[in-house]
Amino acid sequence: MDFVLSPEVLAMLFGAAAIAGFVDAIAGGGGLITIPVLLLAQVPPIQALATNKLQACSGSFTASMMVIRRGLVKVPDVRTLFLASLIGSAIGTFLVQFVNAKTLDVLIPIVLVSIGLYFLLAPNAGAVEKKPRLNRSAYQGMVVPGIGFYDGMFGPGTGSFFSLAGVALRGQNLITATANAKVLNFASNIASLTVFILGGKVVWTAGGAMILGQVIGAWGGSHAMVRGGTKLIRPMIVSVCAVMLGRYLWQKGLVAF
Repeated sequence: MDFVLSPEVLAMLFGAAAIAGFVDAIAGGGGLITIPVLLLAQVPPIQALATNKLQACSGSFTASMMVIRRGLVKVPDVRTLFLASLIGSAIGTFLVQFVNAKTLDVLIPIVLVSIGLYFLLAPNAGAVEKKPRLNRSAYQGMVVPGIGFYDGMFGPGTGSFFSLAGVALRGQNLITATANAKVLNFASNIASLTVFILGGKVVWTAGGAMILGQVIGAWGGSHAMVRGGTKLIRPMIVSVCAVMLGRYLWQKGLVAF
């Protein structure tokens, strides 16, 4: 599916994607920026979600390649986790077409509050590696596909959710957990995007402009993430979760600004 978009609108989408790519590479939550901009460009909601996945894939791919080249992620260590995330997301993306969206009204706030509070109230979480609380088999078989499923079903905060799981359940330091989250989020994005492409939902002109912005933003954000370390990642995750929660509650008419 495609639309005729003016150069001015394409430039706006490019800029939004660049900012979102930077934020996503550090803490996740870039969709908080790109989806509203796509809707502002008069792209219908389902096409906006599909096009957002297209540009998100380019950003998560760029971030993944960067952390792999830097040695923060070793491909053999995440190969099976990548597959688990992809499968979970594919199932979630398929099932969301048959699920009443109102069932997510309870889940989403709980997820965002949990992630934000964990990193806010546990200032030393992820400072150093610790003994895993969950073995790899359980993590690979339940947690990773579960988060992938959540991304396919809806998705806000998926990157932060992967980072939280790495720190809290696998004892990883925050930089390692965040680096792994980029690769696993790329897998979940691929699955959702494939379903949307098969359904003909992607707006390719908008997606093309946003891909360029995402790649630039993700490259810059990935470098900032590595250099800034936990001093940058932790406040970014907390801030993104707080903003996403506030926007969600505002959309539902539960708060007024």
